[in-house]
Amino acid sequence: MYYVYVLKMSNSTLYTGSTGDLQRRFREHKDGKVFSTKHKLPVTLLLYEAYALKSDAERRERFLKTTEGKRLLKQQIRDILIAEGITTQTTPP
Repeated sequence: MYYVYVLKMSNSTLYTGSTGDLQRRFREHKDGKVFSTKHKLPVTLLLYEAYALKSDAERRERFLKTTEGKRLLKQQIRDILIAEGITTQTTPP
């Protein structure tokens, strides 16, 4: 399986990534071994999605990193973000 995952970093920003081994990759983030997140520890795993094909996981990751993808992701996890104290800004329909 291949995974797309979203982390909440200590500065309340979200990090989106993909991997073939979610446990190993999350451990690398927690241990400060990932350049993109090592200065924003601790990190919390907010969600992950599983895909049978690597290409599908990579395509979903690329989408979630777009403006529209970020907006939809924040809508999807709004309750989690509110509980974590992260404010969301969405444009009215």
